[in-house]
Amino acid sequence: MPSRRITMRKIKEVLRLRYACGLSLEQIARAQNLSKGVVAKYLKRAAAAGIDGTTAQTLDEADLAQRLKPSNDTPRQSSFTAPDFASIHQALKHKSVTLQLLWEDYRDQCPDRAYRYTSFCVQYRAFAKALKRSMRQVHRAGEKLFVDYAGQTLVVIDPASGEIRRAQVFVAVLGASNYTYAEATWTQTAADWLGAHCRALAYFGGCPEVVVPDNARALIADPDRYEPSLGRAYQEWAEHFGCAVIPARPYRPQDKAKVEVGVQVVERWILARLRARQCFSLAEINAAIWMLLTELNQRPFKKLPGNRASAFAALDQPALKPLPTTAFELARWKKARVSIDYHIDIERHYYSVPHQLVGELVEVRITARMIECLHHGKRVASHVRSALPGRHTTQAEHMPKSHRAHLEWTPGRLLNWALSIGPATRDIAQYQLESKPHPEMGYRACLGLMRLARQYSAVRLELACVRARTLRAMTYRSVAAILKAGLEQQPLPAPRQIDLALPAHANVRGSKYYH
Repeated sequence: MPSRRITMRKIKEVLRLRYACGLSLEQIARAQNLSKGVVAKYLKRAAAAGIDGTTAQTLDEADLAQRLKPSNDTPRQSSFTAPDFASIHQALKHKSVTLQLLWEDYRDQCPDRAYRYTSFCVQYRAFAKALKRSMRQVHRAGEKLFVDYAGQTLVVIDPASGEIRRAQVFVAVLGASNYTYAEATWTQTAADWLGAHCRALAYFGGCPEVVVPDNARALIADPDRYEPSLGRAYQEWAEHFGCAVIPARPYRPQDKAKVEVGVQVVERWILARLRARQCFSLAEINAAIWMLLTELNQRPFKKLPGNRASAFAALDQPALKPLPTTAFELARWKKARVSIDYHIDIERHYYSVPHQLVGELVEVRITARMIECLHHGKRVASHVRSALPGRHTTQAEHMPKSHRAHLEWTPGRLLNWALSIGPATRDIAQYQLESKPHPEMGYRACLGLMRLARQYSAVRLELACVRARTLRAMTYRSVAAILKAGLEQQPLPAPRQIDLALPAHANVRGSKYYH
């Protein structure tokens, strides 16, 4: 075409200088920095097309180029076999497949009519540029899964109250095949995000190498542009499924263009079709989504062969890693300060940790069944989760020795010890245990009696208990006071005789009065 050699603006100027100014070929060539041959060629074409200087100025550049095009400028029939660039584009998504390898396969199929490697690459890149922008990246099979929530929501009606709730829509797209998964959740909490992640991988039947999410606060602890850090729950999820998580850069939707397009497709082909449908539960609306999802994945591509389902079967499905044998258990993390009684407060229930950690800050991993405490990354305590508020869950090994010894004493054991000292000591101990609202309230008094036995000897303790029992002073303090004063060696006071005869008095009428 003429426009490839010289611009239409210059051709217009050549015609103006020739017809309006009457310049010679040599003068025109010098003025326009062209050769005389080029000037003569375009003047000849203009004359053949009936174009003079005035006519040339009235035509736009496209019309002028069309009229100056030689009549015999027809495309030549190529002697080369055109490659199937759509299939080549899909084949490049397989691991370790290169353009060099695909060109060699193409050359082997038609050795006499194949393009050279350089021409092959140029034509492929021209083909790739004609595709959508989201298709320009070459995603390896089984490599990346892109996840996000759609901007649109779905209406769910409470059948009992008629209240309208809005359900969020989660979307996941595999990079190589564009195979898509979608589901509705009530919110976008970490539990909803990770639960949807797990169900998406179950739908795909395998794990990718990399997951690319948005910088959701529920998932990403620090959405730094260069060194983002994941939340503990998301990190545990990635470790469980054996994949890496690479969040998209903040405010860079092109990093997850696959799911951006996937969200758009889901909104157009699923959410738009459910806009007028009345659903009364999350399960009902998900059933409707999954029915339309099958149809979406079987819709043919516009510029590539096959559809999402066939591309998934050929590309991503064989490359995905197998799912773990155990189900992922969602955990919530929080920090807690160890109280002076070596317990931490989790939802108003108190769990013990080693008493050496009193005053320390520990990390607590909370699941549906367990409570785990970690200190400097090392697990120091584990308890079955309890839903009883105000109660304590205590392990004996977490207690100091003195507290543990106290815990080991039971009423029966205390009474057996007291009986080994003597019957009076047993009576005093039994009184301590039975006179209190709860036996444990008498433990300290009994342990005090044990200390007196070590301090004054078992014989003196028994004598002191005999004296205290006689005086009906059945307390630890009374026994301790008797031993301190050495009164246990003193003779016991004689029992007092009570005179039952009534004294003579004018107010006492006597038995005869009543006859």
